[in-house]
Amino acid sequence: MFDSFLLAFPALFSIVNPIAMALIFSQVTTGRSARERARLAGLVAAYSAVVMLTALWAGAYVLNFFGISLAALRIAGGFVVAERAWALLTAPEAHEQKKQEQAAPAEDVSESAFFPLTIPFTTGPGTISVAIALGATRPASGPNIGPFFIGMSAAAIAIALLIWLSYRSADRLVALLGPTRARVMTRLFAFLLFCVGVQILLTGLLDGFAPLFGQLER
Repeated sequence: MFDSFLLAFPALFSIVNPIAMALIFSQVTTGRSARERARLAGLVAAYSAVVMLTALWAGAYVLNFFGISLAALRIAGGFVVAERAWALLTAPEAHEQKKQEQAAPAEDVSESAFFPLTIPFTTGPGTISVAIALGATRPASGPNIGPFFIGMSAAAIAIALLIWLSYRSADRLVALLGPTRARVMTRLFAFLLFCVGVQILLTGLLDGFAPLFGQLER
């Protein structure tokens, strides 16, 4: 359970990056009252938890339903995670600009909380891809499946709480960190995410070629 949490938390934190996104959230909600922003922070956090938990729990099973093997899912998922992390690592400014453009149309509080502030601004395709890839690392069978998903779910809920705290305290974070320090943190966690992606990719490759290696040994 603890290992699953340690695998999922840095990966999800890196791709969601609630602290850096809070800086943009502060910009796109400048015209709102403090009460509206607090309500938005709570709604976005709740919706983000639902998105991440759904992708973690059901994403891999849905793909398996279409005949995609667990090894193939891990290879593809690891590649996507590593690619996203590389983009964050090399050009965080472009990532932030894209996020700001996605959140720009936000108008009504209840309508904009899910779209665009949750999807695609906070938990977009990148986050969903990472969550599905993490879910693909589940044990094939046995008693470890329960603790695995509990640890993964705890990581997703922890990220949702961080989203709520970061967005609710967006103005304070802007004053405390500033864009430069936020980008330093982005690069640090992007590197961790890149390592997670490579690990998932290697696990998929080993699973996929395991039968071939077994035949060669014979």
